[in-house]
Amino acid sequence: MPKILFAASTFGHLRHFHLPYLRAFKERGWTVLAAAGGEAAELPWADRLISLPIEKKMSSPANFRASVLLRREIREEGVDLISVHTSLAAFFTRLAVKGLRERPLLVNTVHGYLFDDESPAVKKALLLAAERLTVPETDLLLTMNAWDYELASRLALGRRVAAIPGIGADFDRIRPEPEAGRKLRAELGLGPEAFVLLYPAEFSQRKSQETLLRALRELPERAVLVLPGEGAELERCKALAAELGLAGRVFFPGQQAAMGPWYALADAAVSSSRSEGLPFNILEAMACGLPIAASAVKGNADLIRDGETGLLFPYGDAEACAAAAGRLMESEPLRRKLGQRARAEAENYRLERVLPLVLAEYDRLLEENGLQ
Repeated sequence: MPKILFAASTFGHLRHFHLPYLRAFKERGWTVLAAAGGEAAELPWADRLISLPIEKKMSSPANFRASVLLRREIREEGVDLISVHTSLAAFFTRLAVKGLRERPLLVNTVHGYLFDDESPAVKKALLLAAERLTVPETDLLLTMNAWDYELASRLALGRRVAAIPGIGADFDRIRPEPEAGRKLRAELGLGPEAFVLLYPAEFSQRKSQETLLRALRELPERAVLVLPGEGAELERCKALAAELGLAGRVFFPGQQAAMGPWYALADAAVSSSRSEGLPFNILEAMACGLPIAASAVKGNADLIRDGETGLLFPYGDAEACAAAAGRLMESEPLRRKLGQRARAEAENYRLERVLPLVLAEYDRLLEENGLQ
């Protein structure tokens, strides 16, 4: 029975995004292993979980220990195929198999390179060096947006590079229920006049919630901002909201397992991210028919055609962000047009359409190497 190992920085990432793929391989008769850091989460269709001491800082000694531990597990288990996700896990997993006499095939799914043309030269050079170092261990590189695909193809960052439309989103689990949205509005004390902007995301420097907070100060009082999520920048954002005098207009409800009611609550979605792969929060908002105002960065711009399926503004420009959100507030016909077109476009990224496309890339790799 062949064995596949799914690896990521956290078990939560695997549970949130990759269960359909674990299931697909399990149903094909594979033994499914999962290796990650963070708190172990229940993973249906995984035969075994391997806990790794992964830390977010790239240079942490714990990550090198995780690589050594994973190397031993891969050899002892006799893994045939590795599917790796998230930049940190991708590097240290490939480091783990470097030099193995009988190395398993490896697929690296790039959820978004953490650099672009605007990144500081030193950061870009270091991250590119890590990718180049692990090219020999990258049998298949899957990219999700045009910028990443062009770069990976031009620099040959994998033995084969392919473009995929993300990993597929299960829109059924976030189907908005109007009654749930009205109930949530009442719980938050929001009247029908409130215009709710929603941005569910990790609180990090890359997600740049600060831009939205500064933009909100420029919008009419009836505009409110809802920021579900957790992360290192959460407390700083709470302090900034208070400093800007936004009490009562910004809500920090924490991490939410069920997002359907929150999409139903919202009048529009926003994103201020520095960079993305192919962002789930944008895809989900599109599927819910919400108009969107987002930073014009890779990932966001792959999903949103400015003025057609949403509005784009320059990254970090709070005034431009406020102007885009203001346009949505002022024009119900614009909101309707953008939301309807976004909902139709989102169908291209539905899990049922994308899953077979991604699995076909795995099958091609397996066939080329006599494992299919």
